[in-house]
Amino acid sequence: MTRVIHTGDTHLGYAQYHSQIRRADFRDAFEQVIDDAVDDDVDAVVHAGDLFHDRRPELSDLMETIRLLRRLRGAAIPFLAVVGNHESTRSGQWLDLFADLGLAERLGSEPRTVGETAFYGLDHVPKSRRSELEYDFAPHDADHAVLVAHGLFTPFAHADWETETVLAESAVDFDAVLLGDNHEPGTETVDGTWVTYCGSTERASAAEETARGYNLVTVDDGVDIRRRTLDTRRFVFASVSLSAGEGAERVHEQLRQRDVTDAVAVVEITGDGESVAPAAIEESLTERGALVARVTDRRDREVDADLDVSFADPDDAVEERIRDLGLSAAALDVDGTIRGGEAPDSNVRAAVESRVAEQLDGDRSAFRTAAGGDTPAESGGDRPNSGGTGGSADAGGSETDGPAADDEDDRAAPTEPDTETDTQVTLEDL
Repeated sequence: MTRVIHTGDTHLGYAQYHSQIRRADFRDAFEQVIDDAVDDDVDAVVHAGDLFHDRRPELSDLMETIRLLRRLRGAAIPFLAVVGNHESTRSGQWLDLFADLGLAERLGSEPRTVGETAFYGLDHVPKSRRSELEYDFAPHDADHAVLVAHGLFTPFAHADWETETVLAESAVDFDAVLLGDNHEPGTETVDGTWVTYCGSTERASAAEETARGYNLVTVDDGVDIRRRTLDTRRFVFASVSLSAGEGAERVHEQLRQRDVTDAVAVVEITGDGESVAPAAIEESLTERGALVARVTDRRDREVDADLDVSFADPDDAVEERIRDLGLSAAALDVDGTIRGGEAPDSNVRAAVESRVAEQLDGDRSAFRTAAGGDTPAESGGDRPNSGGTGGSADAGGSETDGPAADDEDDRAAPTEPDTETDTQVTLEDL
């Protein structure tokens, strides 16, 4: 028998709503997972990707992660993981650093046996690269086999990766597939194999209304998957429909019935009533003790039905747009430098020029757009996924989850620069 915690999408370092308290919430949720693993003496903690929210986590987030992984090591509980799209980089992964420190193991095409079960890994691979995958997993001599992967798989919502294809073309027969990327938990069977998402450990968007948690998975004669919830920051969701003649006072009246102390209050206004100033409602909620208040008047927005964006957090909309642009790795790096607050406003230009110079001195494939197929956004630099199993076709850049999951669109392939000759690149080219 093998008993593991299946977790993922922990998004450590995410200062949601620009709140350092929310940043701590994501860490605290992951720490609860570690506490449970140690208390229950599980055989392993299996992480299905997006350990970090950003490909360049801050030092404090790295140190906290090391502290928690050391607790697992002290309890002789292995931490087995794959790389997700949020954290993957062109020139190596944080997961590899933790592996070098003896704190984690990166799953791939070779089996990692725990108890009576062989575990394999499949990092996030962009859609445009999946046709190249061969799923050539090495054989094992364990009683059971489990695949850990990061992506949007069928038959779940937002799917763009066929689980049936993975199972049919894999050289190994899997008893279960443990997934990350879709933040909503769920379990199905595909061709007789259990396929499950553990969901995120904290709410990365206002659309994630259900309780957060992880899976406890037992592999024996069969596969047993049990859902466990975590004690996370309270979100108060409220929808106020205004009838003709009703306005702000009606909204205040409805919200006074809700306890928002220390909570994230997410309010939407619909109906035919009078115009309402969201800022005034948000101020009232924070005065009553809400940690964060976000009010959206749906009547004032023309929302594209095909655009899946949570307006409860403006960062979601910005990240969604950046993702859709199909930018090159160099452009994503510049975006991170500018919006990430890595340099004072007075030094932003110098910082950007320095980053571009570094890219020009290195691998110029970074200037290819995402659809080109050889940049961090579309492949992975130092560990190409030749068989779809061992390394990541690394998706560079930081993305922010939409209402339920990360969607990634293929774009028309542009003309790629000749990397063998000198190329002049300006900031406008990015």
